[in-house]
Amino acid sequence: MRPAVYVLHTCALALLLTGLRELLFGFEENRCSMTYMFEQPEYRRIQLPRRVARQYPAYGLYLYGEGLYAQETRGLKLTGAPVLFLPGNAGSYKQARSLGSVALRKAENLDGGVHMNVFTIDFNEELVALYGGSLLRQTHFLHESIRVILRLYKNCPDPPSSVVLVGHSMGGVVARALFTLPRFNPRLVSLILTQASPHHAPVISLDPYILEFYSSVRQRWAAGAEDLRNVTVMSVGGGYRDYQVRSGLTALSCPSDDHNKLSVVVTAVPRTWVSTDHLSIVWCKELVLATVRAFFDLIEPETQQFTEDVEKRISVLNYHFIHHPVQLPGDQRNTLVSFTGTAEAWSEVNTLRVFYSAPKEATVKYFLFALSSRRKAYTHFYCRSSNMEMSSWLFGCTQMNGLLCVQAADLSARTELLPAYKVLTVKLDELSTISHLIIDASNPSARQFIVECEWQREKSLTVPVPVPHVLSFAWTSSDVTINSSGLLHTLQLQHFHQAYQAFRITVMSHCKATKDRLPNIYRMKVPWFREDSFVTAGIPSVTEMSGMLHMPHHDNTSSALLQLHTAPNCQYKVSVRTSFPKVLGQILRFCGPVLPVYVTVALLLALRRQLCSVLLTGRTVGMREAVAKALQPHKLELPVLLLHLLLRQSWFQESWSTLGLPAVDILPLTPIEDLSQHAAVPDQDWPRLVSLLLCILGAAVAFWGTTVLTLFLRMMSFILAPLHRPSISRHCGTLQLSLQILLILSLIFLGGVTCGALSITASFLLHLYRVLRLQMTERTLSHMLNLAPQKTSENGFSRSDGGSKLKERIGSSLLSESVLQDVRDDLQLHLSLSTLLTLPVMLSAPSLFYWSRNLRYSVHLDPDPWWPHMVPLLIASVLLINCNTLMLSLSKLMLALTSRLLLPLCVAMVTFSPLHLYRVVHFLSAALTLLATSCYL
Repeated sequence: MRPAVYVLHTCALALLLTGLRELLFGFEENRCSMTYMFEQPEYRRIQLPRRVARQYPAYGLYLYGEGLYAQETRGLKLTGAPVLFLPGNAGSYKQARSLGSVALRKAENLDGGVHMNVFTIDFNEELVALYGGSLLRQTHFLHESIRVILRLYKNCPDPPSSVVLVGHSMGGVVARALFTLPRFNPRLVSLILTQASPHHAPVISLDPYILEFYSSVRQRWAAGAEDLRNVTVMSVGGGYRDYQVRSGLTALSCPSDDHNKLSVVVTAVPRTWVSTDHLSIVWCKELVLATVRAFFDLIEPETQQFTEDVEKRISVLNYHFIHHPVQLPGDQRNTLVSFTGTAEAWSEVNTLRVFYSAPKEATVKYFLFALSSRRKAYTHFYCRSSNMEMSSWLFGCTQMNGLLCVQAADLSARTELLPAYKVLTVKLDELSTISHLIIDASNPSARQFIVECEWQREKSLTVPVPVPHVLSFAWTSSDVTINSSGLLHTLQLQHFHQAYQAFRITVMSHCKATKDRLPNIYRMKVPWFREDSFVTAGIPSVTEMSGMLHMPHHDNTSSALLQLHTAPNCQYKVSVRTSFPKVLGQILRFCGPVLPVYVTVALLLALRRQLCSVLLTGRTVGMREAVAKALQPHKLELPVLLLHLLLRQSWFQESWSTLGLPAVDILPLTPIEDLSQHAAVPDQDWPRLVSLLLCILGAAVAFWGTTVLTLFLRMMSFILAPLHRPSISRHCGTLQLSLQILLILSLIFLGGVTCGALSITASFLLHLYRVLRLQMTERTLSHMLNLAPQKTSENGFSRSDGGSKLKERIGSSLLSESVLQDVRDDLQLHLSLSTLLTLPVMLSAPSLFYWSRNLRYSVHLDPDPWWPHMVPLLIASVLLINCNTLMLSLSKLMLALTSRLLLPLCVAMVTFSPLHLYRVVHFLSAALTLLATSCYL
């Protein structure tokens, strides 16, 4: 092969590795604090009814406890508020210890005996994100567990009527699936809190059961939206550290007027402000504290059980997870406030800005701002304070007595908590009845803090900044310099609303004086989703931050915002550049699960190239050469693009539906509201560019994957060669027809009785043995034919006569270089087939792993996603063991048909498999069945 081929595939592999590096490591370090247990944790198993224990032998229900509390609850006489933790994919029931331990410590500091009983379910660490056959079983067991938990409180004076569910990963999806059960009473669950749960769609769809499960959950919550309005659901995403479940999938699809369903990314949660990976979201102390505080605020002191008041639930969750205003949930604050104090405590401010540093001693201090002289020139009043105590601090005076305010209205409800201080912005046109604004800068606790306030104009608040094109490769940048003396600046990043966009934003600050200044806070704000992220920077500083989106937006009517909470009288230079590595990382974050489709397509096109070579010359080409020559993305993308264009026509779409054809799969770069459509018709063409990139990346994986597999097989054949008799026939490792039929029937029986994935793996190993035998034969023939350079005699002349006589003797023994070439052709053909058969083995591995873990409970996998669909694949793989290039060359008509049909199969795979990955095996079965037919007809 030409060096350009290696250069091309090396560059493509470098792109893939660059994107993987950004996906796996291109984020901030883990800033979560660990939660520790102060006493030995105990998990007390709850005895289940005999019927439930017999029906679900692999599952269990436990009560978490520590120390004295664990001893007190040995008799299971419980009086607390029940909380049930649900582990996710391969999750352990012991992950509840962080929530349970912090809840116990919190209860020790409270009066009145208010506490929680934390239960947890053992789902046997099942891979439910990869094998969907057990999701419904887990849902039924969860229903039974809730009934068992509530029966434990039958002797309680105020028994609970519902259980709060906390679900991690797929556990949150199972919690919502409860409401799909026909006999489930929705009143048994009134609050669900999920952590990194992919509510919208599965991360990867390896079998149809997981998609059917998601479809039933989606339909139940969509059709019964009115019935489920009293059920509060809070979904928390992990941010960019969680590369397993991207935060866009954690958003809840619900009507816009349903305020009882909340979605947020953990970076936007007040007092948390950190990104978590998929596991640390369970034990991250900052998030666990917010969760426990919210739960205790939801407990009614009178009954010591969770409240049934929907409005209070929403208020509490908004306080701890969304906004964190001054007013505590349930507090009844007076709208009118009166002030006491001497005239020396009041100061009227006539300047545009005020800066005040509270002394260390306790003082009473009020600042008075007249509105009458500012209404025409200014539109907003902005104020911030490093006093993090969430108490009222901004008031609007309604009655004055000289220079003193007698009565005022509390305006602090819109206070926002930022990592270093709290801020508040009020609009002047909403204060028509207010004559003065009052800042309470009193310091009763003798703690130092800083207060800064200023008047602002709406026009100067927002600066539009067009972001560079994604293909600018950081060669161009959008720069803006802010010389204003304001405290708040907002940059509107125009045209920034797509998932594939990623930017490196650099903010350089320069100030002449740095004494007594609050730090800078840079906030990336997304109007259509709660995924805000914060960066705190000193003065002066050079700060880099990433601009990426968890949730794209369907149009350009709204763009992401960059809010700069700055120091006065400083200069800020902001530079926005496209980060190509982060663009690759974003593409892999959204489309990484689709890559196996394009790898399979590259391998099938390589097989097609080999078959065409056999059809024309009777010889095949090497696997790597076939992959390199088969890289022709235009043959894939043009038919798919044409189909997408036709589907935009109503007449074609009606004909498509009339024929009962499945919906076209589109790349998961589209906003969630578009992906939820049953008939997904893309209205944009730019995803095809991403598909083109995925074609190149898939070809690179196929090229280098084949290289690695070839080296591995050579090593294995060298190790196993001493165990086999040397062979010089191309038919080594083949099977007799009767043995083939017996193997086919045995594999079918094995798959039907045990697990279909087991039969797929067994057939792959049988074919792999054929490749190993061909590899041994090729090495044996190479040595026998003495293909090494000719040796010279002592006098310097070549031993040509002896060599010719040797070749004559070899020829008389029916051995020649053509025999070696035949073996090499067969080896390359079967190497391609083994590589293709590797994919069904990998896709079916989760169900095989699930079956092996539950073998002690049942020999048969039920349900089995690969039975009986794998029967054609089994038959074709066994029949192809005896296939060789000679048999294919004799079947001109069928071979020509097969080579022509492989390209339409690849086009269909790209069209229908990105969101249904299990369909790849169906297309492979069809392709290998055609090939097996070509060998025998």
